[in-house]
Amino acid sequence: MRKEIVISIIMGSKSDFDKVEATIDLLKEFKVGFEVNVLSAHRSPKRLIKYIEEAKAKGIKIFIAAAGGAAALAGTIAAYTILPVIAIPIETKSLKGLDSLLSTVQMPSGVPVGAMAIGKSGARNAALFALEILALEDNSIKNQLLKWRHRLSK
Repeated sequence: MRKEIVISIIMGSKSDFDKVEATIDLLKEFKVGFEVNVLSAHRSPKRLIKYIEEAKAKGIKIFIAAAGGAAALAGTIAAYTILPVIAIPIETKSLKGLDSLLSTVQMPSGVPVGAMAIGKSGARNAALFALEILALEDNSIKNQLLKWRHRLSK
């Protein structure tokens, strides 16, 4: 894994960990530095905001936020940074994640959040989208992505 941590994965609850494993696995495969935190927009907003405000100085370039239900996590992160924020809507019992998805995509103009699909494919795509952003400036990641896509097409 690269020494510098450039991606921050934030979950609204520790129960979301199994939902973001696909994200973590792909970032490990590409040897990209990341960290994982549990910070809730509702239960620990002050800690979340402090973390966001300090993240850029730590070298974070991209946030990946996983949350369900009201799914305010990605939007809260986006409100406090101009770094890219990628959201993974978490499946819920009551509405199967539709509530999470709709909450995520209904961001007001000026506070964008990139929303992935509900579930494991969304978690994988969040990692891939983050890697594509990093590949704009990192040829090593770019080459790995090209090889990965080539293998995928076979």
